Amino acid sequence: MSKDKVKTVFFCTECGYESPKWMGQCPGCKAWNTFREGLDSKSNSKDSSFAKRNGIDNSVIIPVSKVEIKKEDKIKTNIGELDRVLGGGIVWGSLTLIGGDPGIGKSTLLLQVCKSLGESGKEILYISGEESHAQIKLRADRIGEFKDNVKLYCETCLDDIKEVIEKEKPDVVVIDSIQTMYLEDVASAPGSVAQVREATGVLMKIAKGMGVSIFIVGHVTKDGNVAGPKLLEHMVDTVLYFEGDRHATYRILRGVKNRFGSTNEIGVFEMRNQGLVEVGNPSELLLDGRPENTSGSVVSCSMEGTRPIFIEIQALITPTNFGIPRRQSDGVDNNRVVLLLAVLEKKLGIPLGNCDAYINVAGGIKVSEPAIDLGLVAAILSSFHNKPIKEDTAVFGEVGLSGEIRTVAQTEARINEAAKLGFKKIILPLSCKKSIRDAKGMDLVFIDNIKDLKI
Repeated sequence: MSKDKVKTVFFCTECGYESPKWMGQCPGCKAWNTFREGLDSKSNSKDSSFAKRNGIDNSVIIPVSKVEIKKEDKIKTNIGELDRVLGGGIVWGSLTLIGGDPGIGKSTLLLQVCKSLGESGKEILYISGEESHAQIKLRADRIGEFKDNVKLYCETCLDDIKEVIEKEKPDVVVIDSIQTMYLEDVASAPGSVAQVREATGVLMKIAKGMGVSIFIVGHVTKDGNVAGPKLLEHMVDTVLYFEGDRHATYRILRGVKNRFGSTNEIGVFEMRNQGLVEVGNPSELLLDGRPENTSGSVVSCSMEGTRPIFIEIQALITPTNFGIPRRQSDGVDNNRVVLLLAVLEKKLGIPLGNCDAYINVAGGIKVSEPAIDLGLVAAILSSFHNKPIKEDTAVFGEVGLSGEIRTVAQTEARINEAAKLGFKKIILPLSCKKSIRDAKGMDLVFIDNIKDLKI
């Protein structure tokens, strides 16, 4: 028997739990039918000394205060919305994963990043496993003129890519995409769970060993998750997701993991012929085209990190034609909508059990902050009573199961943004009154229960 025989194991694609045999249910995360066969990580020791081969020994025990950082500043991409999500810029030696639906704009954004960094004098290496040099050039011509320090390399073998990175020593590397990369030592097809996991491990060692910042493009599954093992997201430093309808004009870049910054920030872009353009005030974009004097429409405010974003919530309440009423929502958690409908029926006696309820956040943005609860309630009541809410009124606050209106954070920031957008009246929780010092001349209506909400 050959000494070089590769040992394989079964591991869970959700949590990374390893087992010598296949199992129906994962003992770690209790998920069913998630075990896939792959290369044993312990048997792949070829790249374990990568850092030492590059003159770096991380095994030395030293005090934290004595650790020297050669490059302290983050790399500014000069794309404000991206820098906001990254936490101020690209960290040297970081590994960033960008996921999103096909055609959403992942490659376009990274190509714009390469152009911007190239203009600031950084050495960039764009590695593509999906397109040829000519195809990338066609997209690059739409974005603008590139400097000679932005280089292209079309290859899928990660062993060759590693040698090129060691030779070129770039500041930033883009891998497009991780599902096309493969290692010769791994006996499975490119894009398989084993290949994706091992390829990401090699890129992580390159990033940490050489101090190269690496961006990885990842395809997503039909569920919206990055294809490959869930362990992939735990290995990288930052995970960014591109959201939005590919047929719409705008995109939302959201950070779901960031070791160097907040995960609450979002970046908003608009897709144009010349590429992705930053949207400085997303509230104006999301509120553009609001219907006037229409029932079931209300404006609420959600905080995305330090940025208040005003959104239009639409509700349509109609008598049901079936025995079981429908509950459908887009942009908000459907379970949260069902909960609020139950609160309205119990506390206000509104017969919503005989009505279908359709909820929509205009513009396609997805919101999860509880502060929009009161906006949802107001939209539902407005549609049920067929009574419009004035266009200059905004509503926000969290609703409890007893019908109480609970406080929300950063109230003044929401009020200031509402004043800039031209709103005159705000309905908000009574408990927020003590935290407001300057109302900017706004008409503030404080309530502590949904019974006080006048539509």
